[in-house]
Amino acid sequence: MKIDNVIETDGALILGAGIAGLFTALKLAPLPCLVLAGTRPGVSGSSAWAQGGIAAAVGESDDWQSHAADTLAAGAGLCDPEIAAMVAREAPDRIADLVAYGAPFDRDADGNLALGLEAAHSRARIVHVGGDRAGAEISRTLASQARATPSIKMLDGFHAVELAQENGRITGVFARCGSGADARLVLFRARAVLFATGGLGALYAVTTNPLEARGEGLGMAARAGAVIADAEFVQFHPTAIAVGRDPAPLATEALRGEGAVLINGKGERFMAAEHPDAELAPRDIVARAIHRQIAAGEKTYLDCRAAIGAKFATHFPTVYAACAEAGINPARQPIPVAPAAHYHMGGIASDAAGRSSLPGLWVAGECASTGLHGANRLASNSLLEGLVFGARAAEDIKGTLAAGKPVSAPPAPRGLALPAPPHVLRAAMTRHVGLERDPEGLNAALDVIERLEREATGTELLNMLAAAKLVTVGALARQESRGGHWRSDFPQTEEHGARSFRTLSDAVVTNEAVSPRKRVKS
Repeated sequence: MKIDNVIETDGALILGAGIAGLFTALKLAPLPCLVLAGTRPGVSGSSAWAQGGIAAAVGESDDWQSHAADTLAAGAGLCDPEIAAMVAREAPDRIADLVAYGAPFDRDADGNLALGLEAAHSRARIVHVGGDRAGAEISRTLASQARATPSIKMLDGFHAVELAQENGRITGVFARCGSGADARLVLFRARAVLFATGGLGALYAVTTNPLEARGEGLGMAARAGAVIADAEFVQFHPTAIAVGRDPAPLATEALRGEGAVLINGKGERFMAAEHPDAELAPRDIVARAIHRQIAAGEKTYLDCRAAIGAKFATHFPTVYAACAEAGINPARQPIPVAPAAHYHMGGIASDAAGRSSLPGLWVAGECASTGLHGANRLASNSLLEGLVFGARAAEDIKGTLAAGKPVSAPPAPRGLALPAPPHVLRAAMTRHVGLERDPEGLNAALDVIERLEREATGTELLNMLAAAKLVTVGALARQESRGGHWRSDFPQTEEHGARSFRTLSDAVVTNEAVSPRKRVKS
């Protein structure tokens, strides 16, 4: 496809209109900013689907040191302590920003922020909106603020497919709009580019993520030569609602924070025997415990009857509606649940200012790997990370921008058609690169990925495959079990763990143990 148009701006170009992208745009104001959103800003995407809330030490009995310590403990030895401390320190200020923007956080009887407890937190420090609508309401609030900000222009209907580089620096993106005979390729050139493109959960057949979360931002950056960190660490949410929907609806962790328990088909509670914190153990432990129950032939359920009961519809309306659609009354019936791909701890490696290894490219949100999450993300630290690094990236980007008018870009034609990940890829990722991994399965997944690479005719698919390959090769290279990564042939955790960093070229020939061209057991 030839380039049909070139659009230039003296400002920043942001890919993604979730919480990380919109917050960055607002923090850049009044400097000009163009936000490319493949779908409706503030409405769709992973941010808008987030149910749990945002973690921040805003309670009188809490402090940032405790929040940072909980983050490090959940991260299974791979968090960057300085990053964890920085994020925990800045969290209250980012909550204050959202309050100033008008985010309608839940309040207690005295008008203070209502604080909830979630797994692996030592204190109640999760701020919510409408019980389980934090992501949707905060996304709506930020989108409304962005639309009212003269320096920000938002465009939907454009789908980025490749980074533009000049003299070793990222200078923009190539984006497709329209489909079929109406398809056009537009080059957006900017002084600074920020990716807030989300995760890769939809590369798996069973996921809680929207189907546009295909890892394309990570894949684009990797294909341009960016360093990718910790790609092997994929978090599986323990309690996706198992009713056969794709993507699977989520039963938020806040339900377990309120006292809901996990039971099997015999009505037996099984988490107390798995971990001292039972249902509030770290997510990887809870997910694998449920996985083992299912593998043994049991059905698993989240029982909210005693803990929440008649309050369910008003306290957790999103989950209640998902259950009702499947014919389940969660106030009176246990909810069938199973683990599902939920969050990618890995991503495009970045520093404390959100800079990637590619000059001119910044990253924020789930597509980034900042060192905050380590091997296992602490509950409700995801939206927080997007806010903290969005603000930091904005501050850093300001030094590269020139004052000027917002770009005036043409409206995109309707009918943008986005390719879905091939079923064979999603099936291979779920079967072989899921909760439990072994070298035979990982090599089988690489066979599928490489075959699809040879057959690929579209750039979008190559971006997805690059992301899938980095996850799979990372899983083969890590010969231990840690956090969200579990190797059945290496169940132990090494005493001194280290983060992983590799480029896409490293993933082709890493070493004899993991090279896709030399299929040997790792």
